[in-house]
Amino acid sequence: MMRRYDFRAVTEADLALLRRWLAQPHWRDWWDEPEIGIAGIRAAMDAVEIEPLIVELSGKPIAYLQSYDPHLEDDHPYQDQPFGTLGLDLSIGPADLLGKGHGPALLGQFIEQLFAEGCPRVIIDTDPSNRRAIRAYEKAGFVAFDERTSEYGPALIMGRNAPE
Repeated sequence: MMRRYDFRAVTEADLALLRRWLAQPHWRDWWDEPEIGIAGIRAAMDAVEIEPLIVELSGKPIAYLQSYDPHLEDDHPYQDQPFGTLGLDLSIGPADLLGKGHGPALLGQFIEQLFAEGCPRVIIDTDPSNRRAIRAYEKAGFVAFDERTSEYGPALIMGRNAPE
């Protein structure tokens, strides 16, 4: 069965929910302290290079997803990617939804939309020790192609190209 997810812009009304998600152990492993995370999401809401989104399933928020254009951000470490490439960051909200296939499914749906809009390549990065995320990204069609260290620490860079 094909799941159908909805993607909508983060609003001020979502920040309390995001703060609760940021406080959960499966977020704390990979995100900053909740108040720092919220400040970053709030800044992304006003940024031209980042699109912060809430992912919903049957009208219920289940994840935070952001897409970003590394070519619109000064000195972004992924500016060596082809022009038009978009980066993604994903975190599943409630812990009880982990390991149920939502990550690969919603990424697949979102990426198909990006490819339909003309995006040539999508990249995603994760801490090389985040095995759960790596497996989910592989299921969504991403292939690892580089490891880098940036201001955020070590990163395994994975990519998926639009079909020819």
